[in-house]
Amino acid sequence: MVTKKKTVKVEAVVLDKDRRDKLIVSLSVDGGDEWIRQLAQTLQDCLALTDPMQQIQLVKKAGSQLELLSEEETSRGPLLQACLHTMALIYTSLLAKNPLRRASASALSSVPDWLQEQTVICLSACLSDSLSTVGSDHSSYSHLIDSITACLDAFPLGERCIHRLLAEVLPFLHKALSEYLQLNSGLAGRHVVQAQLMHSCLAAVKASMLVVQRSQELISAALQAVHPHCTLQLTLSGLLDCYTHILTDENFLQAVQSTAGMAVVLLTRSVMGSGDGVAAVVAGLLQVSEQSGECAPVWLTQSCRGLYDSGRPAGVSLYLCHGALAMLNWRGATQGPQREQLLLLVPHTLLALDTSVKESSTAMVVARVLTLWSGAALESLQGGLSSTPGLLHNSLRGGSELQGHLLEHVYTHWEHPLDGVRHQTRALFKNLLLLHQHSSPLAFSDPYRDPYFTQLTHNLLGLEWHQRGKYGSLACLVELLGAGYLLALDPQLPSRLLGLMGDQTLAPYASDLLERLFVSHKAQLVEEGGTGGTEAGMERWHQTWVTPLLQVLCRARLDQTTYILDYFLPKLLRCSPSSLAHMVQALQVTPPCSTGPPGSRGALGALMTCLRAARAQGVVQSEEGLWGGLVPLFLLRQALVHKHDQVRMDALGLLCESHRRTEVLTSQEIELLHHFLPSSLNSQSPGVRQLTVSLLKKLLCRVKDSGQSLQRRLVQERDQGQKDRDQYILDTYKEFLCWLCESLFGVLLPGASFSTCLTALHLLCQLAHLFTFNTGSDDVFALGEVVTPAQAQNVLYCVASNFLEVKQLASALLRQLPPSAVGLQEPGRMQTLLQAALDLSTSTKPFDSVTAAHLFNLFLRQPALPQALLLCAQEQGLSFQPPALTQPQAFEALTLETNTLAVVQYLLLCLKAEVVKAESSLLLAAASYPLYGRAHCITAALQQLNTGCLTLTGQWRNLMSELITVSYRMSDVVSPVVQSSSPEGLIPMDTDSETSAGLQRILQEIQPRDTNDFFTSVRELDTEPSGQENGPAAPTDRPQHDSPGGSGEGYRVTAQMVLVCCWRSMKEVSMVLGQVCQSLPLQTSSKHSDQGLITEEQVEGVGLYFRQQLLQSRHRGAFELAYVGFVRLTDMLRRSGSRTLQQLPGRWLTEVLQEVKSSDPSSKLCATRRSAGIPFYIQALLSSEPKSSSCSLLKMTMRELTALAMPSPDRATDQTTVPQVHALNILRALYRDTRLGENIIPFVSEGMQAAVLGFTSPVWAVRNSSTLLFSTLITRIFGVKKGKDEHSKENRMTGREFFTRFPALYPFLLSQLEEAAASVDSDRGQVILHPSLFLLLLVLGRLFPSPMDGSSSPLGLAPFMPFIIRCGRSAVYRTREMAARALVPFVMVTQVPSTIQTLLEDLPLEAGPRTQQNHIHGILLQVLFLLRSYQTDTHRPQAAGSDISQALRPRLWLASRQNLCLVTRAVFVDVLGAVCGPLAAPVGDSELKELREETLALLMASELVTPGGPSAVCGPSGPPGTTQYLLSLARLALSASVESPLLWGMEEDGNTSRGPLLLGCLLQCPHYEVRELALGEVLRRLERERDEGKGEEERSSHWPQETIISNLTTLALHEAHPQSLAKVLQVLSVLSVNSDLLWGDSLRNLTQTEVLERVLTLAEGFAHSVELHCASLTLASRLVVHLVHSDPQGVAAVACLGRWGALVSQSCGVEQNAEVKMMAAEVLVNATPTLLTSPNLPLGVSHTVSLWRGLFTLLQDEDQDVRDRAADFISNLPTHLLNPDVACVSVCPPVALDMGVGLLCQLFQLWGQVPMGILTLTEWLLGDQEQETATAEATGLDEEDFLFEKGDLNLWAEPVQWARLLHRHLGVLFKAPGWTALNQNQAELLRLSAQAEALSLATQQALEGLPALPQFSCTIEHARLALQQERATLALAILGTLRQTGLSG
Repeated sequence: MVTKKKTVKVEAVVLDKDRRDKLIVSLSVDGGDEWIRQLAQTLQDCLALTDPMQQIQLVKKAGSQLELLSEEETSRGPLLQACLHTMALIYTSLLAKNPLRRASASALSSVPDWLQEQTVICLSACLSDSLSTVGSDHSSYSHLIDSITACLDAFPLGERCIHRLLAEVLPFLHKALSEYLQLNSGLAGRHVVQAQLMHSCLAAVKASMLVVQRSQELISAALQAVHPHCTLQLTLSGLLDCYTHILTDENFLQAVQSTAGMAVVLLTRSVMGSGDGVAAVVAGLLQVSEQSGECAPVWLTQSCRGLYDSGRPAGVSLYLCHGALAMLNWRGATQGPQREQLLLLVPHTLLALDTSVKESSTAMVVARVLTLWSGAALESLQGGLSSTPGLLHNSLRGGSELQGHLLEHVYTHWEHPLDGVRHQTRALFKNLLLLHQHSSPLAFSDPYRDPYFTQLTHNLLGLEWHQRGKYGSLACLVELLGAGYLLALDPQLPSRLLGLMGDQTLAPYASDLLERLFVSHKAQLVEEGGTGGTEAGMERWHQTWVTPLLQVLCRARLDQTTYILDYFLPKLLRCSPSSLAHMVQALQVTPPCSTGPPGSRGALGALMTCLRAARAQGVVQSEEGLWGGLVPLFLLRQALVHKHDQVRMDALGLLCESHRRTEVLTSQEIELLHHFLPSSLNSQSPGVRQLTVSLLKKLLCRVKDSGQSLQRRLVQERDQGQKDRDQYILDTYKEFLCWLCESLFGVLLPGASFSTCLTALHLLCQLAHLFTFNTGSDDVFALGEVVTPAQAQNVLYCVASNFLEVKQLASALLRQLPPSAVGLQEPGRMQTLLQAALDLSTSTKPFDSVTAAHLFNLFLRQPALPQALLLCAQEQGLSFQPPALTQPQAFEALTLETNTLAVVQYLLLCLKAEVVKAESSLLLAAASYPLYGRAHCITAALQQLNTGCLTLTGQWRNLMSELITVSYRMSDVVSPVVQSSSPEGLIPMDTDSETSAGLQRILQEIQPRDTNDFFTSVRELDTEPSGQENGPAAPTDRPQHDSPGGSGEGYRVTAQMVLVCCWRSMKEVSMVLGQVCQSLPLQTSSKHSDQGLITEEQVEGVGLYFRQQLLQSRHRGAFELAYVGFVRLTDMLRRSGSRTLQQLPGRWLTEVLQEVKSSDPSSKLCATRRSAGIPFYIQALLSSEPKSSSCSLLKMTMRELTALAMPSPDRATDQTTVPQVHALNILRALYRDTRLGENIIPFVSEGMQAAVLGFTSPVWAVRNSSTLLFSTLITRIFGVKKGKDEHSKENRMTGREFFTRFPALYPFLLSQLEEAAASVDSDRGQVILHPSLFLLLLVLGRLFPSPMDGSSSPLGLAPFMPFIIRCGRSAVYRTREMAARALVPFVMVTQVPSTIQTLLEDLPLEAGPRTQQNHIHGILLQVLFLLRSYQTDTHRPQAAGSDISQALRPRLWLASRQNLCLVTRAVFVDVLGAVCGPLAAPVGDSELKELREETLALLMASELVTPGGPSAVCGPSGPPGTTQYLLSLARLALSASVESPLLWGMEEDGNTSRGPLLLGCLLQCPHYEVRELALGEVLRRLERERDEGKGEEERSSHWPQETIISNLTTLALHEAHPQSLAKVLQVLSVLSVNSDLLWGDSLRNLTQTEVLERVLTLAEGFAHSVELHCASLTLASRLVVHLVHSDPQGVAAVACLGRWGALVSQSCGVEQNAEVKMMAAEVLVNATPTLLTSPNLPLGVSHTVSLWRGLFTLLQDEDQDVRDRAADFISNLPTHLLNPDVACVSVCPPVALDMGVGLLCQLFQLWGQVPMGILTLTEWLLGDQEQETATAEATGLDEEDFLFEKGDLNLWAEPVQWARLLHRHLGVLFKAPGWTALNQNQAELLRLSAQAEALSLATQQALEGLPALPQFSCTIEHARLALQQERATLALAILGTLRQTGLSG
């Protein structure tokens, strides 16, 4: 990433006049030689200048002059002294980062040696003067501290100066630090000032450290030579006091505390020297033991007394550890045992902090310091620090206790939420490996044979792949041992990692590990092969890495390969560019027609992907001719219009992306872009649109850069031939850009889809940005002439779009287009548009006000706007005087300001008048002038303003004051509705008399007088004056369908409109006030206050307004938007310079918390179940607190809230319940707020405790809020759910990590679970459900033990297991199930068999009177869940004997009829199915075979197979669990007969074997659930065999048997249950439909035609059931295709084919369900070669054409999957009808549509039906007018009656483009032979001509009847009429062509 270099501000030397004059006088004295006088003159000139750059030059010159002075020739007079003094003064008066200061330091350093001492004296004098005269202003402290630091920054003279002034510098730093500490205590709540002070503190501590570090010898000598209580000692003692204060005060930032920790160790080292005593003192500090520091001076120990306090904060140890590691030397010779002990003490101290650290930022420091320690330990091992060889080695070797603890830390933190912690943990792991290698001789000499490395690698490879920390650790092992070591252990590692690249969360980690592996593997192979074996080595490398990649690219779904392209492929090509040729060769061996599985990119897509990645990496250039001759042009053309978005994007990327920005665009590339663009503008996928724009932007940048390069070359080139070639390329560029502009402008038509408009506008904005739309410009690429006024108007009308992004892009583009084309300078045009904007601002449709705001923003830059506003005001009769421009040719900024002022004044004037009317009648306001539109336009206008440089401040100040007042009045009008108890229904329930009165007035106004139909019908208001002069307009008594008569206008009002008016008005008031406070300058007491527009009192008033809205509003829309405005306000308060305003958030927070706590009955806090806006209010106050601060407000708030949220020890009353509910709801909002980030994590434990305990409350409101809080905390802890699986491993955490991060939850959850488990005992016959048990099991079910956990862990999960197992005894079914689910993650995979055996042994061996079925059921569920988990675990160990089998077999009675409970019988059968099924179970092979035989015997004796059947045995009513039991038996039977019969020893041949018998029993079972399950399994097997490519002959000879097929056909004719019937039909659709398939009725066999009739009857009768309708129509289609194949001539006689065609055509309708349309697409694609393109027309022309029409409808459907499936018909076309370029390739729907219409025209010629083709296409062109009229009426009704319901809209289809496509193909069809036969169709031609003319006339009249600018006022109606006009025009053109030929008489 390229980052812009930060420029440093250069400032001149500024001295007060007296000092400067004195210096100039001193430099003007006579004397001295010529060199010194020149130097003095240079310095005089420097002081006289004010330009800093010139001063730098003169200072450098003075340095050069100083350097030339020689001791012999220079006199040491006053002039030389004055020169040196001047330069020293310049140096000390400048800021540290000023380049002029660095130049001064350089000049002073260049003085000759003989002058250095004198220079140091001068510099010391200046610095000493500054130190002695420093005032109490802390800014001067900062300057001096910076000066001291600068003196020690590579400035030897400065360092000597500091040494000279050590007795002054150190006391000054002590004084500064002391005052800073004192000042900090009084800055609570002032975060900006506090942050500045923290920065100053940090600078002071660093400066003091630097001084001490550079002056160690001086300090040691002074302390030894002088009196013990000398000044230096007192100063150092004072500094230590300051450091101690910083370390023990938790309000300081971590950076300051960490530096203070280093300072303490440094000062100790400076005082005591570098001996072993320092280590002893530091160790004493870490251990809080003063005895260890006895060797230190007494004063040193006393100064650190605060650090020896046992109650010190935990962070002190951390910062002291950091200081010890950073400040002590760990490399070098032996230095005593104390240093070694300290080195081993540091990690123990840090690891002890693991469970006590709560803040994530502190965890980050712990991780960083541990990594620092590992580096120091490594240095000590390498440098031989150990005094006794072996002590350190033994402690740091792998397998030692310390290494074990450190590895546990790694495993706990390697998935920490903070990236930094994960990164440091990985670095620590790497260093631990190196430590072992350096401390173990075997690991150092031969790491491959080292048992520690081997065991560690096996353990890591055995972990689940969803653990992200595993990847970094394996990468460290690769770095140490090489890739070959890992590949030898796991050869499938590359494929396994590539398979994980589909997961977004794992892809970055997997790709990083893959890169380490393949880079290391390549290096190893090259090293092994030497010079001769490189080729063979690369072949092995390709087999290992490239071959699996190509397989994944060709066959995996596109969404699974996204991250392979982003992360893996570019890295692979960077590692081995030559591999591209291998990839291309391998992919070209695969035929391009090979598309791979459904949803994959196939070989063509993989080829494009590889080439694109290679070109982007610069591996291949297009100049080499078609990308190195690697890809033929026709393949690229196919890829650019491929069906899959990703293939198209890869092909486009290959065109657009280039390693060189000036690479010339070839004519082939331009031609390919012509081919790509038209079909790719209308993409529904936002990602594809974004990528298309991004790639084309790269191409346009290439055009621009290469064009500029060619232009420069044209000027310099002398070769005429080269000049001509360059000029030709430039002309080609200009032609391409003009075509691109015209194409993009051409699609911006009325009715264009949202996606087309968006893409086109994005690209046009890029063109405007990179080139220009100016006219008359010298730029060769100026495109202004291309833009016509009509195109500019189309862009303007895009502003009326309902989509906000289209509005924004259109507005931005209009400002770039030529003003002459846009036409806003024309007065009439401007006036019309302005009036339209003013009308839209009072529209009742909310999006109209957004359109109005964008129009106003367009006008703001037009000088004629004030005059136009004046004319509008005169027409409206308003008294308005716009501000006049002070200059006729004003600057753009002044014009903008004046126009914004005029617009805001005018809108505010209108708004005031409307607010007055609304105060008298809110209903009338909602109907005719909702207030929110005006307010929205005002906010939008203010956003355009640059408030930093306003000139009309007086007028703005008055206007803002008035705006705030009107906003309050507007809020007062609408707030009774949004603050009512039921805003949607307007039912007043408030006790507040004022609110009730306001609501009663509104209700009186809007309630009907005679009926109560307010919510079911609209009201009409008459605007004519009523009897009351000032009263509200009364509702009329007219029915709603009567049109208002006379001159009065009627308004239709619903409750929805009133509510929308009110809450949107509240929203806009919030946005206005938020914008005003955030963007406008504040009036303060400072010198710039004359620029301020709002006062502190106004800001505080706005804050109180927001407080009222957030704490009292009940309508979510109102308080959510008030929250947005309030956030803007709080951000402004934090940044403001006013002390009063900075402290407001803290004060408001304290007040609201007190109000929440008090629960006073008179409180106006909104007491809804989710506390309405109260959480938002507190959220806004806390989220504005700077993240870098100590977060004191957040900590205080969380302490208060968690205390309130905990249950009260007293009984729950209103005084405790209401605050508890509020606290729980507020906590939920805070835990959800992402802006609080990791700062909220320390409070998760308390929140979880409050949520769990809240469930024990008897009050519903508390339990409800606790549920919501618990759900939020689960998401906060375990992350957002990453898929549909609630129990996904990706949303789990190891118990060690969980309890390390939240240690307080360990004892809490354990005690709660113990209490809950004690209440679970079904033996007593009572159902006791502990309130918190559900939550506890939910949390515990997300934890799992890490295989890396130690055997005896203090935070282990073992203590939880007995209680979870006990919960399985509960009398509540759901509890038993949850206990079983929660147990699974607690059992490690290696312990599953033993745990299952233990559980099974608890089951009774025989039935008895005391048998507890709940207990049995709980145990069996736990066994079943453990088995399933074991079988899906990819790293389970091998089966360990027959223990489970031995425990199961004596208890088989539980699955037999001896067990009377069907529920437990069912679960036992499921357990048997899991053990005996195809998945591996912990049972030996021989035992498993016997168990399967016994299980089969049980199955054959069960109710499924007995002669009486299930109904006879289970009884007619069926006891509880009947269905569950039968389904369990059915699953077992299906496993034996369908899923894996060979495994169970069952034969598939013959109808008498047990397999067919079992399946037949299932299909004939009276329970439909069993039949449905069996049919589903049969269907899955058939589909699996079909996908595996088994031929029909092979399948039919083995399975299913004839008896089963007979059962299926009988079921199809007699099944009564719809779902089962649908499944039967789906099975029969997959089976081969041939003539031998017997369909038996009870009396006779049916023919295929009879079967078809029955199936069609089913499809017609079950149109309401999507699944059954689709299944029956699919089967009918297979039968039709079979009939046509078997009897092509006689098929036309089948009468039901017409019914089938009508049903399929009907299924293609827009109104159909997506599944139905998908089925229709499937049917039509399969019927393409047989029915749609058959030359014999088996269905007849009309039915065939109808099917084609249905296919074209599907190709324009809104559902992308439907369109893509319909486009597959291209792949099924007969070869003689196909263009060779697109053979066998799937194309995108727009191209398929174009090709389909062309193909249909070709077929009309083939069938000899050209006249019919022309008439048909012309009818399609005119469209179905009746249907469109009905749709338009319905849409219009929706618009009036329902504010937000838009009906069924197809946002993808573009009817205008469809009409033009038909017109184009009709033109081609006219040229076909046979069209002259139209002479026989005169009547049809006359009818079409009359229809087209009538349509044209009616459309023209309707368009003329619309109001001015209908594109804005009635957009949908105008678009509909424009489409009709276009259709009529095109149809008339076609018919006119016919007339010209004389055919139509």
